[in-house]
Amino acid sequence: MDDDMLADQRRLIELVEAEGWEVTDVELSAYDSPWEDEDDPEATVTITARKPYESDEDDDADDNPFRVK
Repeated sequence: MDDDMLADQRRLIELVEAEGWEVTDVELSAYDSPWEDEDDPEATVTITARKPYESDEDDDADDNPFRVK
């Protein structure tokens, strides 16, 4: 795998984490484009991240019968 691809992946992770997200999974796929005649490889980065948000609602006011309390 190309070092430039890995460096770009790390930079994308840094950007996501800088926005307060916790990266939980990363997948980098490198391939030759089936649509281009050039020999330059392409890459796809899939980042899975989570970020909790504070609820504005009062949890005691929840009347949902399916919610575990």
